[in-house]
Amino acid sequence: MKKYHIEKNSVQETLIIPLFGRLVCSERFPQLFSDPEAKRICDALDYDASAMRKKMESPAGLFGALEVAQRQYDLGCEVESYLKTHPKAAVVNLGCGLDDTFRKVDNGRCRGYNLDFPDVIAVRNELLPAGEREKNVACDLNDFAWMDAVDATDGAVFYAAGVFYYFQTEQVKALFAAMAERFPGAALVFDVCNERGARLMRKTWLKEAGITDVRAFFSLEDEAALRGWSNRFASVRTKSYMRGYRDLAREVGPLYRLLIRLSDSLVRMKIVRIGFREAAASAPARGAGE
Repeated sequence: MKKYHIEKNSVQETLIIPLFGRLVCSERFPQLFSDPEAKRICDALDYDASAMRKKMESPAGLFGALEVAQRQYDLGCEVESYLKTHPKAAVVNLGCGLDDTFRKVDNGRCRGYNLDFPDVIAVRNELLPAGEREKNVACDLNDFAWMDAVDATDGAVFYAAGVFYYFQTEQVKALFAAMAERFPGAALVFDVCNERGARLMRKTWLKEAGITDVRAFFSLEDEAALRGWSNRFASVRTKSYMRGYRDLAREVGPLYRLLIRLSDSLVRMKIVRIGFREAAASAPARGAGE
């Protein structure tokens, strides 16, 4: 079978980093993670992953891989929870990359939408072509025209993994407010850290991307700040990234238990869920004789 070539230092290479992290975690922590799809895709790549594997199997690299794999687990839990009350809902992956969460949570009745830039969707169409009840949608999330592609007749749950760190705060605010107006009764779930965490990122991918003013980019000190963003937000809640859905500290060694505590206390890594208000009920028509 012909393998899909991945160029070094390319968009394609950045897409396979979280994918490879999930693969490594399924190998190193099989009691916690099982990801045959990650293995299938990695096996289909024409790419020398030896350097990436060496980095991810270092103590720091493996913790980063744990974060990636646990994030997918967390978001999947939130999607499954929403589907219990909205089984035919739209399941919308914002900035999907090569994430396959929809396939992991698919109840056989919901519909999946995977949204990302055209060049990313081109890679996805090769490696993760849309399945039954699933669409890969090329778009820019800051162009709200993408909302027309989502059929939310039976509800919608939106999720984003590692996406909003790349957005300026005002962009995030505008996007969330527009979604709350357009999709009443829907839920939005995403990961976030505080400004200290954003500064740490500045030393890595932000710096490499040429971004200098990290303060303009989205971080969150307190979820209470989100409540003032829109009067269409019905609820805002957070859970610990590494302990809120299952306590990874009980499953890993002392070094990783320490790093988990630091991720909670120093950079405040969280999963945020925003519930959008239901549409206001229309007032009953008044009769001519009233």
